[in-house]
Amino acid sequence: MGSVFFHIDLDAFFASVEILDHPEYRGKPLIIGTPGPRHVASTCSYEARKYGVHSAMPMTTALKLCPDALCVRGRMERYSEKSHEVMSIIRSFAPGFLQVSVDEAFLDLTGMERIYPLPGKAARTLKEMILSQTGLTASIGVASSRFIAKLASDYRKPDGLTIVPPGKEEAFVDKVGLGKLWGIGDSTLSALRRRGITTASALRGYPLEDLRRMFGEKSGEYLYKAARGIDPGIYSKEAKSRSISTERTFYPDVRDMDAIETYLLEMAEEVMFRALEEKKVPRTVSVKIRYGDFSTITVQDTPQHGIYSSTDVYAISKELLSSRYRGEGIRLLGIALQGVYDGEEIAQGEFFMEKEKKERELEKTILTLGRKGSRLVRARNLGSN
Repeated sequence: MGSVFFHIDLDAFFASVEILDHPEYRGKPLIIGTPGPRHVASTCSYEARKYGVHSAMPMTTALKLCPDALCVRGRMERYSEKSHEVMSIIRSFAPGFLQVSVDEAFLDLTGMERIYPLPGKAARTLKEMILSQTGLTASIGVASSRFIAKLASDYRKPDGLTIVPPGKEEAFVDKVGLGKLWGIGDSTLSALRRRGITTASALRGYPLEDLRRMFGEKSGEYLYKAARGIDPGIYSKEAKSRSISTERTFYPDVRDMDAIETYLLEMAEEVMFRALEEKKVPRTVSVKIRYGDFSTITVQDTPQHGIYSSTDVYAISKELLSSRYRGEGIRLLGIALQGVYDGEEIAQGEFFMEKEKKERELEKTILTLGRKGSRLVRARNLGSN
């Protein structure tokens, strides 16, 4: 047996956690976000998606589409706790673990035929473990590459399982359709349509050099490989052993700064709560930006002062984003804490040690209360309605 990858994606994760904690929400259109003109929907239940609501949509638009929706402010500390539970199960299942964000991860089962001779059966076992131990459903894609596995996990959501046998990658790409190929944003899709390219099959009719000439070196190569079901290599690098990271992929591309900063704040809280759970302190904050033309920028900062709270992470990442943002639609946004080391306490000698200590203790309190079901959130997360 060749390479075997699982992509595990929790279904409508934030909304599912709220429904788990509040069964009265089940079956109702639920939007995670704060009502108001300067706020966006973080995610929503599948009932709300039927009305056309999607993540990164302005809340005013979402409520026009679904005026009867329940709006719940997010609790990243609670989502981080449930994510930790799920990821611990996935991590114990096989050694080739790569967490991509708070609600998705990859497993590399290559070479584990003796333990898991039937990948489909193994995937069903993993789904059952996640559901029975956490109360959450996950969709899993199984394929010979991470790229196809990620497409497959989204194919039969929610609570889905899709297996793409080796040699069937190209046919599966045709089933998914050009508009839903991971990594192809609005601007690229529009450019393809202007050239009369509306299917993956039509895209395969163009030689690599033609695509490079039309879309640039990186974009052309990406399109050439993606249309053929060949992994473009976005997830080819293993996770760094001393980093905690997360990222969000947007469809359509996001260019509204309020939405971008909302997601930046969520990711800052996510990675810092994970650091608190793992009792780690980072030295460096890194921000990754991928635009619609597939160009990717990674910028980082290692401040002289310590990084002890999500406030620190958000402030640094916001400056990093501002320094490199081109004003274009963003296809993917990520934050990583790098150079992490073991520790819980504020280093002695910090200039603002008392302030930093209070900030860190507050986040520990929020994390603890979140585990108990409290809905305590920071004032800055509420915004103005």
